[in-house]
Amino acid sequence: MRRIGLLAAALTIMAAGFGAARAQNAYPTQPVRVIIPFPAGSTTDTLTRIVADGLGRKWGKAMVVENIPGMNIGAERVARADPDGYTLLASPPSPLTINKLLYRHLPYDPDKLVPITLLATVPNVFDVRKDLPVNSVKEFIAYAKSNPGKLTYASQGVGSTAQLSSALLEQMAGIKMLHVPYRGALPALNDVIAGHVDMFFDTATTSVPMFRGGQVKILAVGSTKRIQGLENVPTMEESGLPGFRSITWFALAAPPGTPAPLIDKINRDTVEVLKDPQVSEKLHKLQLDPGATTPEETRKFFDDELALWGKVIAQAHISVQ
Repeated sequence: MRRIGLLAAALTIMAAGFGAARAQNAYPTQPVRVIIPFPAGSTTDTLTRIVADGLGRKWGKAMVVENIPGMNIGAERVARADPDGYTLLASPPSPLTINKLLYRHLPYDPDKLVPITLLATVPNVFDVRKDLPVNSVKEFIAYAKSNPGKLTYASQGVGSTAQLSSALLEQMAGIKMLHVPYRGALPALNDVIAGHVDMFFDTATTSVPMFRGGQVKILAVGSTKRIQGLENVPTMEESGLPGFRSITWFALAAPPGTPAPLIDKINRDTVEVLKDPQVSEKLHKLQLDPGATTPEETRKFFDDELALWGKVIAQAHISVQ
């Protein structure tokens, strides 16, 4: 009887495993919702919709992309969702990494969100309003030193890559500026164009078209090498700030507890979409470099970013009360 009982238990476990495997192989059987914790019109929004369209065609299921303004609100929504693969988070750095260094009490734990893959990376560019009387980073720094505390910089909020990049510039150049936070990249960029704010570290995706249209000046790019379409614009390193690096990245993540086999399936399918020539071409036109990392590589990338920006946050005493 004892042997029969053990055999029955083993068969039950095997059946459950086979059932889970069948469920994951069949995934998805219903629409998948992707939450973006930012308003529509941002680089995150554009990128996510391109990838979601590819996944929808691959899976033969509807992909519902939902913008929920408020970084922590959107991330919390995903963190509280069922770990079944039907609610995912597409996000820039802050909700996935940086916010844990800024907030004493978050309504979710960024470390428990499960990384799936990096969707893309993009260089940030150093925008200034077109009528600011400077034409290089060196001139900007000299102008800031002669007008201490008077220059303003925009960002998508406390802890955003734009704010941290500006703080890094302040630290390396020995200048001080006034931070003007916005609820997204688009309103921030619009105020630079309108002349209401002096500068903004924005993604090349949204700023290059404005630069070509003569609406903003781009003094430098934050990547370690010059980028296509801005071959005549130097890097921040070339502009006299060795070691300066500013990129924005976007990742796909799942709720805590999502099974590893399901994560692996979503990763494989998303990576296939990112490597599709048509998708890659669309991303490159937006100055985006496809990510296509494994879940393990994505987690390591998160850790490296935390180490980089953690030093800037500590030195600048950046926090959210």
